[in-house]
Amino acid sequence: MTVKAQRLYTAEQVRRLDKCAIEDHGIPGIELMELAGRSVFEQARLKFPQSRHWLVICGGGNNGGDGYIVARLAREAGVDVVVSTLKPMDSLSGDAATAASRWRQAGGETRAWPLPDFESFDLLVDALLGTGLDRPPSGHFADAINLINQSDAGVIAVDIPSGLNADTGQVMARAVAADLTVTFIGRKRGLYTADGPDFAGSISFSDLQTPDSIGDSIHDFGVLVCENTIAENLCRRRRNSHKGSFGWVLGVGSNTGMSGALRLCGEAALRSGAGKVSLATHPQNAALLNLTCPELMVRGVERQEQLQDLLPQVDVVVTGPGLGQDAWSRELFMACLKTAVPLVLDADGLNLLAAHFSSLSKADLPLGNWILTPHPAEAGRLLGIAASEVRHDRVRRAQQLAQHYQAVVVLKGCGTVIADDRGRYAICPLGNPGMASAGSGDVLAGVIAALVAQGLSLWQAASTAVVAHAWAGDLAAGRLGERGMLASDIIHQLPAVLNPA
Repeated sequence: MTVKAQRLYTAEQVRRLDKCAIEDHGIPGIELMELAGRSVFEQARLKFPQSRHWLVICGGGNNGGDGYIVARLAREAGVDVVVSTLKPMDSLSGDAATAASRWRQAGGETRAWPLPDFESFDLLVDALLGTGLDRPPSGHFADAINLINQSDAGVIAVDIPSGLNADTGQVMARAVAADLTVTFIGRKRGLYTADGPDFAGSISFSDLQTPDSIGDSIHDFGVLVCENTIAENLCRRRRNSHKGSFGWVLGVGSNTGMSGALRLCGEAALRSGAGKVSLATHPQNAALLNLTCPELMVRGVERQEQLQDLLPQVDVVVTGPGLGQDAWSRELFMACLKTAVPLVLDADGLNLLAAHFSSLSKADLPLGNWILTPHPAEAGRLLGIAASEVRHDRVRRAQQLAQHYQAVVVLKGCGTVIADDRGRYAICPLGNPGMASAGSGDVLAGVIAALVAQGLSLWQAASTAVVAHAWAGDLAAGRLGERGMLASDIIHQLPAVLNPA
């Protein structure tokens, strides 16, 4: 069973969770709002213990109501706090009106926006817009977001940074860049992918003391896959083992001039625990690929017939890294599609699939037995849309790809998305910009293939490999820094993350 705190939801699903807590479990809405406000207040004190002059900027609706409660609790604790509202208190209704009334009854006052002394505050609390926003902020709201982002003060977002789409993680023209986001009831998936990580800052989650059963009322949630995924899917190895116990990976690729891609993929597979790795490459590269990694077995292949004896013996095939798109590439690509073992398709393998998919029959494809690993541009080609449309809603596009190609899909990028044709999806919050360099995707393809070879299901292999790859990248960045990090630096950290204690 998925731990409630690891589940991911859309904004509409979170509203349904909130409704379930109120209507089915009898928890008053104002009680949930009080708990939300207290969560923000307590996290503010922990994150910014030296702050003494707070500004809480409130909009309308429940997000603004949360802000009034934060302000009241801060005032009661002796903090110098000011509330500025972009919606008149008299226009509020429901629980938000109750929260504003409690602020006023406690002696609090509101000041009109904008404030002439805006720069005097050392902590800003964004309680402007919340998760219901479906269009770019405008007017005073846009001005407030701009001022918040220009300030040197610490910034806390209530539930979600104003202007960030809770479902897609896209910034809608402008959004608050927070140092900390305190989110409630259910984790919003937009906080963890696309622009979300850049604007949310660190994330604190509170379930507001709601019962676990409210999460069970939503069935199509996503999951957040983190470091514990590795320990869950990889067990200790038996001492009575041999190289055949851990699978045989065949990598196919590296056309002329691109020898490094398959080399990185192959070493990553070895460093991820594959028992054996063979590389089938252009004959011009055959003598080069294992010069510094003699554990790799290399074969030069001119025609697909030279693969025929290898394909039935291996446990998984990975193709695409450095493959190219010429006649040699197409011939080997078609041979790989016919394999009976699981197939990992990356890089030019994906481009060839996009170019030839319409001419292929279902019988030509390993439907249900492959993993596709596109970045947004490759995903766009596979879907016949622009890369910008993929980036606009990464989860939905990954799910579309998985359903269209009957595959497990790894849509790479900030907050990599894993999806399958059953509608499942997961997001990995690990990784860093240092991994945005040549060869990093080839490494990931090798890690995935190695885990398939070791017996993991396609879903387990994809999600575990994404976590391992991202975590290894974070370790490499911690040692070297992000700028100038190489794909091979990620490879060197793989054993450290793939050996559960």
